[in-house]
Amino acid sequence: PPGAQNWAFGTWAQFSGNGYWDMSNEHIQPRSLYYAQLNDRLGADAQKRTILLPVESEASSSPPVDVALKLTKLASKPLLTLSTFIDDAAAHTKISLANNGSKTIDQLGVEKPIVPNKVLGMELKNGVLVRGEELVLGNRNSVQWWNGSSRPHGIAGSKGHVTRFVPGREGKGLTDNLDTETDNMAKGSTKILDHNYGLWYDRRRDDHERIRRMDGEVWAPFYELPFARSGKEKAWDGLSKYDLSKYNLWYWDRLKQFADLADQKGLVLMHQNYFQHNIIEAGAHYADFPWRTANNINETGFPEPVPYAGDKRIFMAEQFYDIDQPARRKLHTAYIRQCLDNFGSNNSVIQFISAEFTGPLPFVQFWLDVIKDWKKETGKHPLIALSVTKDVQDAILADPKRAEVVDIVDIRYWHYQADGTAYAPKGGESLAPRQHARLLKPKKTSFEQVYRAVAEYRTKFPQKAVIYSGDNFDSFGWASLMAGGSLTNVSGLDPKILAKASQMKPFSLAKANDQQYGLSSGKDFFLYNAST
Repeated sequence: PPGAQNWAFGTWAQFSGNGYWDMSNEHIQPRSLYYAQLNDRLGADAQKRTILLPVESEASSSPPVDVALKLTKLASKPLLTLSTFIDDAAAHTKISLANNGSKTIDQLGVEKPIVPNKVLGMELKNGVLVRGEELVLGNRNSVQWWNGSSRPHGIAGSKGHVTRFVPGREGKGLTDNLDTETDNMAKGSTKILDHNYGLWYDRRRDDHERIRRMDGEVWAPFYELPFARSGKEKAWDGLSKYDLSKYNLWYWDRLKQFADLADQKGLVLMHQNYFQHNIIEAGAHYADFPWRTANNINETGFPEPVPYAGDKRIFMAEQFYDIDQPARRKLHTAYIRQCLDNFGSNNSVIQFISAEFTGPLPFVQFWLDVIKDWKKETGKHPLIALSVTKDVQDAILADPKRAEVVDIVDIRYWHYQADGTAYAPKGGESLAPRQHARLLKPKKTSFEQVYRAVAEYRTKFPQKAVIYSGDNFDSFGWASLMAGGSLTNVSGLDPKILAKASQMKPFSLAKANDQQYGLSSGKDFFLYNAST
């Protein structure tokens, strides 16, 4: 307690402080306070249980001749260390191998592990995502990007997050229990998790400052990132620099665990390979970014000091997406392959290029080329979603070699406005989605226009699924479904209807009516009246 006296006896270290010191750099008796107390309690029986590093010599300054000769002989051998003494424990404290009547493991037998039941795998069939014959439906959640607190007030408002870590603590707002989280998803209406890695690792950067941290005294919760630390030098956050050629095993194992549970419980993981938010807008987004030259040992070649615009903003997208830079191209290739390797045995994962992506066509072409090579080498066929700006989307879909890699068209960064005009910012202009919105001031969409957008792409590309994730997407699940869209949030449908709906395609009613929509398989019909 404050003001109390500190005492130190038999210390072998550098002195510091104003406590009471005695017998420093000396061996004191008893050698073990624990064994001394045990001996007081048990008497002679304690000797049988005493295991201490033997000391075969003495420290006398005037030993007799015979002792000096003995010590001289001992001096020719290395001193027995505590580590060696522990390693040799089996020799001086032997453990009997006799079973004394106990059953061996062979006699007991080994219980067969319980293999969890899996639901039918998710697959692309007739241009829609299904499990068996039923459409895959459900609400979706995204993860927190950067804020949070492990204190009660912060936990209360937190969202689920697969790769959030709070040492020694599990539960909501902490390290999520993935079994519990996926059970809740399976029982509830939310079946889809849209996941991207965090904006930065620890909560100190939540202040949005760009300063270099004086130390590595990080604050939880931690949003783990894909790359491993190198153990070398210091990054901007005070911890060791990243090695972009090695991966954070905990991060990838957590995502794999979630994907395995999703396979078992009929859930979906939207896996965003990158997170564009790090390279555009506020300078703090880039401060601790693993790809920043100051934060890794891989010589990524980005300029240092960072050229913050107006000493505040960051415009690094063009450089980051430049796949002609050899070092970065190699790292990008390996990383994209890691994203694929991690989920090679899963069917509930959809690969997306990046959260918030407004990047250029060449980087999307590169991303798809890496995936195509990986598929050819492995023989595996992951679900690949094209989630980009409209100009880039259309360019890729017009390119047969790249289009064949795409399974799903995600309408996310553009939409048809209620007046029928397109809000479609262009890719590669180094602006984030919300920056485009501030400039172009988009108008809201409508049921009719969501239906139009989804139906257009389903008609042009009948073998590809179409997802609508754009403006107010969660309010237009029926519009997307009636246009032949996938992963809508429509609820309450009978499984038999879901099975039939997966075989249907949109059709126009005989009498044009912008409030009525239909699906048909030629045998069965499904009608929806948007006016009610």
